[in-house]
Amino acid sequence: MIVLIAKRVAAEKAVELIDNGMVVGLGSGSTSTLAIRKIAEYVKNGLQITAVASSKNSEKLAKELGIPIIPFSEVKEIDITIDGADEVDHDMNLIKGGGGALLREKILAFNSKKFVVIIDESKLVNKLGQFPLPVEIVPFASELTLKHLEALNCKPLIRRHNDKEWISDNGNLIVDCIFNVINDPSDLNQKIRSIPGVVETGLFIGMTHTLIIGNMEGTTRTL
Repeated sequence: MIVLIAKRVAAEKAVELIDNGMVVGLGSGSTSTLAIRKIAEYVKNGLQITAVASSKNSEKLAKELGIPIIPFSEVKEIDITIDGADEVDHDMNLIKGGGGALLREKILAFNSKKFVVIIDESKLVNKLGQFPLPVEIVPFASELTLKHLEALNCKPLIRRHNDKEWISDNGNLIVDCIFNVINDPSDLNQKIRSIPGVVETGLFIGMTHTLIIGNMEGTTRTL
């Protein structure tokens, strides 16, 4: 309950950054869901925006709540994307992808004027890596891709759900790589992305414009 309060105040603070006429990117995950619900309240009260979503679940929720969703063919640039993270270091590098939408989330972040990350204070860490790093890979020859990931000194595990391989919205596999500590996120990101078969990593390096941290007592701080 206390963590939920921290997530909610961070989400609500981020939504205050949205203005009329903006194209808004909607993130995925539990904290982003709180932001989507708050945006929907603003829309009901007269806020005029259009939005794009980083996952099928987020798009479905937004439509149900009355947020206008537009196709990407109508988007030149996203004014602001609000999304959560699984871990954030003090350089505002992120691990994302706990919900499996890392590729779509990164596309939205890259194409946004402002990428606003919302977290509760437990997600802020000195070094990334305690949370397993999600990596999206193609199913073809996945065994070979796993061997190359393992060679980077991690334990790669294909994500499963109900005894089946978990499939992303893009039809790919998600590999959760256990590193424990990532000393150089930028270098690791480049090494993983150089492996044929890897689609994208859950390392978001130098992409965060604003970080909003919700505290357990219900306050926020912004970096």
